[in-house]
Amino acid sequence: QVPLVESGGGLVQPGGSLRLSCAASGFTFSRYTMSWYRQAQGKQRELVAKITSNGMSTNYKDSVKGRFTISRDNAKNTVYLQMNSLKPEDTAVYYCAAARGWSADYDYWGQGTQVTVSS
Repeated sequence: QVPLVESGGGLVQPGGSLRLSCAASGFTFSRYTMSWYRQAQGKQRELVAKITSNGMSTNYKDSVKGRFTISRDNAKNTVYLQMNSLKPEDTAVYYCAAARGWSADYDYWGQGTQVTVSS
């Protein structure tokens, strides 16, 4: 059983939108801080957005503030990343990750979903 499975990636034109989903299983999702990371080809993995277990607090990478929104549905064991006004520099493999606290090490990682922003 894979703890985290991402979906929703694809090819989109600049200015377009995508919504990523990450479905969790095998652990108590509602107790975990959830994060979205991304890794562009040849670059290090970077944190994009983070949300507390109860969804009350979020944090974003500066370059995505105002364009991306992280949210979660604890009843569905799913975390989302709504991405609007996409830019070519947003092209990357996007991963979700789960940690037991805001500053805790990550216990689970997804396999990633490719997002390509190109005309």
